[in-house]
Amino acid sequence: MSARAIPEATVQRLPVYLRILVDMAGRSTTTISSEALAASAGVNSAKVRKDLSFLGSYGTRGVGYDVDCLIHQISRALGLTHDWSTAIVGLGNLGQALAHYGGFAQRGFRIAALLDVDRDLVGQRMAGLEVLHVDEIERVVKEEEIAIGILAVPERSAQEVADRMVAAGIGSILNFAPTLLSVPDHVSLRKVDLSIELQVLSFYEQRRQAEATLGERGQHGERGEQPEPT
Repeated sequence: MSARAIPEATVQRLPVYLRILVDMAGRSTTTISSEALAASAGVNSAKVRKDLSFLGSYGTRGVGYDVDCLIHQISRALGLTHDWSTAIVGLGNLGQALAHYGGFAQRGFRIAALLDVDRDLVGQRMAGLEVLHVDEIERVVKEEEIAIGILAVPERSAQEVADRMVAAGIGSILNFAPTLLSVPDHVSLRKVDLSIELQVLSFYEQRRQAEATLGERGQHGERGEQPEPT
């Protein structure tokens, strides 16, 4: 199976399916229909069946998909059956939280290096690793065979650090800095903008509160001026 044969939109949805399937496997669910998977993922069942067909998985009519088999197929397609060596650069509050997050290892991402420029942090041990100075990035990338870099530095230094990651040979970068980065075409770049996610949540919360207010008005009625008797 060639990863290039899978459309980008499908690749975006596969991790969502995987999260749902892993949760279902944890609840001892052995099979799932395309309709049930689609409802949980927020898409239609035809799209689910089309997406899974790229993996060579078509399910069984009247039965659905085998959950464990589908987890393996999606994990393989996403490259999660590999042990991806990963480095975190920037160990402020966010970087430290990421360093201590145990979910990465469960998904095949081994945090192999932690780097920062803060002399008060360099040399300390964190999440079982010694914090190294970012000047050592080229050596670390080579020795640990770092494939993925997680960028959690301030906006002002993000581009410079990204450039150093690329120069050191890192081919994929996950950017948490609130800025757009420029990288060569051969480098994969993904951005996580927490402020955008909060703004989306703000929209839905505002709408939910507005609907609740309208519901209360509809239930109790609105008091207005009464017409004068004639």
